[in-house]
Parts: sequence; structure tokens; C-alpha cells
Amino acid sequence: MPFWLLKSEPDVFGYPDLQRVGREPWNGVRNYQARNNLRAMRSGELCLFYHSNAKPNGIAGVARVSREAHPDNLQFDPASAYYDPRSPMDDPRWSMVEVEPVRAFPRVLTLDDLRALPGWQDSPLIRKGTRLSVLPVSDTEFRAALAAVGLDADHL
Repeated sequence: MPFWLLKSEPDVFGYPDLQRVGREPWNGVRNYQARNNLRAMRSGELCLFYHSNAKPNGIAGVARVSREAHPDNLQFDPASAYYDPRSPMDDPRWSMVEVEPVRAFPRVLTLDDLRALPGWQDSPLIRKGTRLSVLPVSDTEFRAALAAVGLDADHL
């Protein structure tokens, strides 16, 4: 099963917010590679929920894809910062998925922690200049992240 990493700024929408609402659309993604990653996600797949632009940056928990890719509602809303007037209604340019919380990490697994974990050295998250908000994560990376905070991927 593929795994994913979703980035969000915790002052905008953090993992505690996902726990509070129970299910949330992952909309507003306006990068084609990240959009293609959203379109590749399947219901039931697990995602590491990463707090970016935070102190500290890091993984705050695990989420699950609860609804596969469908048209991002914000692209058609002129009042939204994510409005795209060039996106046709009959062939929408942008997609979103919906996610639900699975498990909060007992502590944020920081970017520095991730850099030190075996298996994470080749992750796009670790490389400088990678700004994608939706990234694939290998089985090794996923399991190493959970193990680093005392969780077992087989018991989520």
C-alpha cells in the first residue's frame, strides 16, 4: 500500500484541527505534481500529517484517505484565494481528497529527527528546495517515522 505525506501549517489547519472536525477536504493544492499525487491516492491509504512553517516543523500524526480524488471545490469559488478562472467546470484542473485522523504522535517528529532516521535520506522532504505539499512516502520511511515515536504501523 502506498503511503503519503501531507503538509499543512498548524496555525491554518493542524492535526488537532483534523481530530476536532473528524474529516476534512484536502483542497487548495495548486501544484501539478502535488495534484497528481492527490489523484493517485486511494481510500484507506495512510498519510503522515506534517506541520510546516512551525516551530518545530515535523510530523504530528497519521491520517487516512477517506475519499478519493474529486474536483476541488475552491477552484470555482471567486471569493477563494484558490479560485482558478481558467479551470473548466466540465474538466476541472484541480483535485482534492478527504482525510480523517488515525493517530496523533505522542510528540512532533521534527525535521531534524527525520534527517537522522535510516531510510529518510532520499526523501524529497529532506532535500532542499522541495516545496510539494503532497509527497509519496516509502514503506520504510513510514515505518521508521512511527517507530521513532514508539508506534507500530501494523497496529494503527
